[in-house]
This record gives sequence, C-alpha cells and structure tokens, in this order.
Amino acid sequence: MSTTASAAAPLRFGANYTPSTNWMHSWLSLNLDDVRRDFADLADLGLDHVRIFPLWTVLQPNRSLIRAEAVADVRAVVDAGAEFGLDVSVDVIQGHLSSFDFIPSWLYTWHDKNMFTHPDALSGQVALLERLAESLGDAKNFLGFTTGNETNQFSASVHPSPWPVTTAEAANWITTLLDAAESSAPDQEHVHSEYDAAWYLDGHGFTPALAARLGAMTTVHSWIFNGTAQRYGGRSAASDRHAEYMIEVSRAFATDPRRRTWLQEVGAPSNCLTDDETPGFLEATVRNAARTDDLWGVTWWCSHDVSRSLVDFPELEYSLGLIDQSGAAKPIGRRFAEIIPELRERGPRVPRELGIVIEVDGDDTPVSRGALAPGGPIFEAWVQACESGVDAAFVTSTQAADARVLASRGITELVHPDLSQPVATYSSNNTVV
Repeated sequence: MSTTASAAAPLRFGANYTPSTNWMHSWLSLNLDDVRRDFADLADLGLDHVRIFPLWTVLQPNRSLIRAEAVADVRAVVDAGAEFGLDVSVDVIQGHLSSFDFIPSWLYTWHDKNMFTHPDALSGQVALLERLAESLGDAKNFLGFTTGNETNQFSASVHPSPWPVTTAEAANWITTLLDAAESSAPDQEHVHSEYDAAWYLDGHGFTPALAARLGAMTTVHSWIFNGTAQRYGGRSAASDRHAEYMIEVSRAFATDPRRRTWLQEVGAPSNCLTDDETPGFLEATVRNAARTDDLWGVTWWCSHDVSRSLVDFPELEYSLGLIDQSGAAKPIGRRFAEIIPELRERGPRVPRELGIVIEVDGDDTPVSRGALAPGGPIFEAWVQACESGVDAAFVTSTQAADARVLASRGITELVHPDLSQPVATYSSNNTVV
C-alpha cells in the first residue's frame, strides 16, 4: 500500500475503543448490544473510526488453537462499526493495555519464549494474524492491522520479565508480521506501534528509524505523564505541543518525505491535569497536531471511562474516556465533537524554516535518545522555539549536511543542541501501578 498522503484527504478523528461494560474483558463473552450502544455514543460525537483490541489470550490460548468463536467476535465488532459509519482498525498481538499484560500461557513461566525472536512464537503470531485477515479482509470498513499495542514495552528494561531484543531482531519481528498482514489482507494498510521508549530510551532495541520507515504509516503515542507535565506543567507549551513534537521528530527519520503519520494514541491523564483542564488540553493537542504535514488522523485515548467496579487499575485509567459510564459525553468529549468539523478540512501548510538537528550514528539511531526526552537539550531547543513563536522542524545530522534535503523541506536555519552535558536516563514507565 502507498505510504504517501493526499493533501486533499480529510483528517480522520476517532477513539481507541474501551468497552463501557467489563472493559477489554468483554471479549470473554461478547455482547453486541453493548458494543452497538458504545458505537452509537462515538458516532454521536462525529467520530469516523475506532481502534479495537481483541485479547491475545482469548484469541489464541494455545499456539495451535485459534478460537473460531473469538475470530468471529472480532468480525462482528467490525461489522457493528459499519452500522454506525465507523471504520475499524484492529490490533492483533494484544498484548499490553492500561498496565495489564495479556500473554498466552504458551509464552511464559514454564514455557518461556521470547515473543520477538523464538521461531515458535513468531510462527504462532503469524498464524493468528493470517486467520484474522481471512475473516476481516473483505470488510469494507476494516482499516487494517496494528501489530500490537506498544509491544516494545515487553522488551524494555522496566518490564518485570523483559524479552530483550537487538534492533535487528526488533526489525525482523515487525517486518515478519507486516509482511504477513500485507500478503493476507492486501487491500488495507498495516502499521506497528511503540510507546515512547523507542524515541527516548538509549539502548532500546526498537528505534526511531524502525518506527518511521516500516509499515504504511508512522504511529505516534504521546503521553505527557512521561516527565513533560512534571517538568514543564500540564498546560505548558511543552505539554500542549508534545504530540506535535513527536510527530515532527518522527518526520526526521522518515525516508519518504510524504510519509503519513497517525497520532494513534494520545490522552489527558488525570495525574497531570485537572478535570477543568482536560478539554483545553485536548483542543490544544489536536489543533497543534493538525498543523503538521501529512497527518492521517487523531485517535483519542480513550472512548469510555473504565468502570469503578473493576479494580487494580492505575487511578488515571478510570477517567481517560470521552464518555462516562452512563453513556454521556464528558466535557472533553463534547470539546472533541465541537472542533472536529473545523479541523477535518486541512488548513494551510505551516512553514518550518528552523531545523533542530538530531545527531545520529551510521544506523540513523540518535547518539543520545535521552537528549530527545523531556528535559534533554533537543527537547529544550523545541520548547524554546515554541516559546519564541517559532515553528520548528527536525533533521538528522546526515540530512543537515545535505542542502537538497534542507531545501526540499524549506529549512533555512539550523540549530545544533549541545550534547556535551550528560542527560538523565529516561525512566518513564507507562505501567506504574
């Protein structure tokens, strides 16, 4: 599938679907009436798509057992989306959600296998993807697969039982699944997603180059609880423009100058923002993201609040929805609905004449990913530009030496942040409980 954008294509606006009844555990005993009620809520906000998360443990409890009933449930939810004018993106290897891991028993404890590198683990994941593709490929509103939700966290040093990978091994895992998706469902567009360790954590096997070059689009997951809000403030320019920052950084690593970016996950966490601040944060975040070139769309995290009847979630997870447990749109949901009609039609291109340089090695990996993280000198250069009223872009040090690349992007001035001072090791953990 083409990775380039149509400048005339309307921006897409959607939500990551968190079922209002029983959260993701609803996949254990799917009730389509509940799903239809939730989708009606989202359609009323003017959304055009949802991203869904069928649980790996429900779909494939044994490596050779892909449950026909569970696959049929996924198709039923996709079809329910069509009833409400919603396109549906489907995550496959699920994986990790809201601090909980859903890993089938054939991959851990007595059967421990690195999900990224073990041949049996890889073949099992490919089989699941191909089976889902067989079921979903002819659905007109099926957008495509995401290989899994922030699966790179399983390889991160902060995980209690990590499966470490090299960059080559991470690339092989991504391409193995994407190749299977593209051959099994060639009419859709397939992507992969990482949490921000790929951008900010030195030594992490998943890298910016992999994020920005593999798959139909680059996906960005932006959360200000990663140190941005703590350091600069929840409604600071750094926080309001963090998603824009990540999108612009990703563009520096794309080899296709017209590669699209999908702001696939962004939310308003209650540990960084008051209830009164969340609608304004949403509006600022979405408006700033919408100013970037070749943006495919924005998918808010998340659709519905998690029920208080479910326990052991981090506190912030109970309040991230656009819609509350009664089915009523919250102020943040109403604000989203208000701005969508205006932003769906793309505005004029924003010139970015200032290029902030990211020093990279021979593999196009930043020599200091910590410098990109909140508080690092590259991040600071962006904040200073924002506070000065300057819209900045990013280029790698390789690109900075190529006048043709700079000219093609309209960059006339370069800033080289000072990397000589040590930076703190990025330690954000999105699974703190």
